[in-house]
Amino acid sequence: MHRPAFLRPEWLLALLLLAGAVAANLPAIRPVPHVDLTRFMGTWYLVGGIPTAFERDAWNAVETYTLRKDGSIRTTLTFNQGGANGPRKHIEAPARVRPGTNNAVWDVRVFGPVKAQYVVAWLRDDYSLMLVARDARDYAWVFARSREVPAADLELARQRLRGLGYNLAKWRTVPHSGTTFAESR
Repeated sequence: MHRPAFLRPEWLLALLLLAGAVAANLPAIRPVPHVDLTRFMGTWYLVGGIPTAFERDAWNAVETYTLRKDGSIRTTLTFNQGGANGPRKHIEAPARVRPGTNNAVWDVRVFGPVKAQYVVAWLRDDYSLMLVARDARDYAWVFARSREVPAADLELARQRLRGLGYNLAKWRTVPHSGTTFAESR
């Protein structure tokens, strides 16, 4: 199977490095003071953000976090590609909490030895809505415990991203319709 050049690992690594160099002049994203991993685990609906190439056409996107006995976290993203009834996609990536971050910064292994930064930049006290960002300001995700999020909450997340130095021209609201994968299992 032939992959487009931009999806080959060496190109993805180059893009990550370039994005990191561009963001080098910006301050690091400040994580939330603490994440209670037990409360954080479970199902989160991806409701918006600045998507990666893999998520650009995602519908009904659901991310599930599972804490393993060894302390690692299993991340599972499931979505329909291209539309509400599009083909089902499933991506798993192991993650580890960075020591000394109070569980708020993770390293997620996206492929092979390549790890991506995952910073919980904002989290509601009731763990109903959160914002995940990266120092590179290339990707960001807004997750909620419900697939229906008030417009005011999405706008709040957008403004928080703007305040962190993100380009909101790349923002995408993730549509949710019908039964999501988390509910159909």
